[in-house]
Amino acid sequence: MSLPRARRTALLLPLGFFSLALVQPVHATTAPVTPEFKSQLVAQADGQVASFYAYGPGSLWIDANGALDPAAGELVQLIQTADEDGLDPAALHAAEITQAVNQAQANPTPATLADAEVQLSRAFAAYVAALEQDGPEAMQYEASTLRPRALGDYHTLSQAAVAPSLAEYIRGMNWMHPLYAPLRHALMADTGLAPADRQLAIKNLERIRQIPDQPRGRHIVIDSANATLWMYDGDKAVDSMKVVVGKPEKQTPAYAGYIRSAFLNPYWNVPADMVRSIIARNVLSQGFAYLKRQGYEVVSAFSNDADIIDPHTIDWPAVQRGELKVLVRQRPGPRNSMGTMKYEFPNPYGIYLHDTPEKETLAEGSRQLSAGCIRLEDAKRLGSWLMQGDIETVSGAPEQKLPLPQPVPIYITYLTAHVSGDGQLAFGPDPYDRDHKALASLD
Repeated sequence: MSLPRARRTALLLPLGFFSLALVQPVHATTAPVTPEFKSQLVAQADGQVASFYAYGPGSLWIDANGALDPAAGELVQLIQTADEDGLDPAALHAAEITQAVNQAQANPTPATLADAEVQLSRAFAAYVAALEQDGPEAMQYEASTLRPRALGDYHTLSQAAVAPSLAEYIRGMNWMHPLYAPLRHALMADTGLAPADRQLAIKNLERIRQIPDQPRGRHIVIDSANATLWMYDGDKAVDSMKVVVGKPEKQTPAYAGYIRSAFLNPYWNVPADMVRSIIARNVLSQGFAYLKRQGYEVVSAFSNDADIIDPHTIDWPAVQRGELKVLVRQRPGPRNSMGTMKYEFPNPYGIYLHDTPEKETLAEGSRQLSAGCIRLEDAKRLGSWLMQGDIETVSGAPEQKLPLPQPVPIYITYLTAHVSGDGQLAFGPDPYDRDHKALASLD
């Protein structure tokens, strides 16, 4: 399947996408909001939607004059085009919602307005819940608090009710991560997009949906496809930097965790496969001087109080064959692969964010070069942001642990589609071949 990577199309905002005249409220011949309308809402709704109308602030989609709010048109657009999210519009009752809205416009009685109001709320709550479901490429999460969570219809509707502008809230999809709506709108606008590229864009939307809906605090997003890190404060990207991520055979996984601590003058705990394939081989070919030159030491455990083991007592041929496992770490210093600092988040892959002495790798166009860890362009700048202040070195002691003022979520994703600076849909590299595999599974 051909996967063109440089397609550019003008971004056309999807106003007027469907025939219903919902972008402006209808003021003439509409019924005012009355106690009868309120009773109709409670009678027609059920479950948490009924609770919202019984105890909430009132109607969402019908204004005080009994007119449909412009937000209704924005929502109908989203539901009718839910296939752009990889969802089925029919499963979200797109036809029934459209019919109810049309009838409320043509004959605005308390009963028809209440029917449109309730159906729009049901559809909105169902749409939000569907967007929060895991896709086939599910991200792994350190804790359930990092996952997108459907908090129920009542919460969904109540959150929308307090938006300064409901129409802007719906159009901007402000319950999603801020990366989502721009890509979705660009996809909608590109009506001439090839089917394969459309599926790729939808796949990228699925990946963004694995990041929760606008984490209210500070968080980090890393895109391993483009080897870029963003620092977010709420819904605003406040800084970014280049990173080096895992090579194709040592891929940095899609993962979410909490960064809790920084470490100054860190040890590097060498992964077991590298001990076997690289260190044991070099010891056998270059002698024990190799270990001293590189700052490696064999230890009883990966801890500050570990015992140092004499390398002469190790059966290195057995290590190379994989018959004997030993723990090797690299002491702090100019050769240390962690550089001067690292940032840990619990994960089963043994990966960190860390400084690097190999700054030249950050100038590469393709930066999938590491064994899985994430090398930082400016570890100190990130540390100041994480710590909300400058990092001060107390001494030259190894592994100085500095807890963060509060844990910061990190989301490692893989985005091969994005919106360019001029609002156009564009595709980037697929270094891990995940897009090709995803399309192959669809075929």
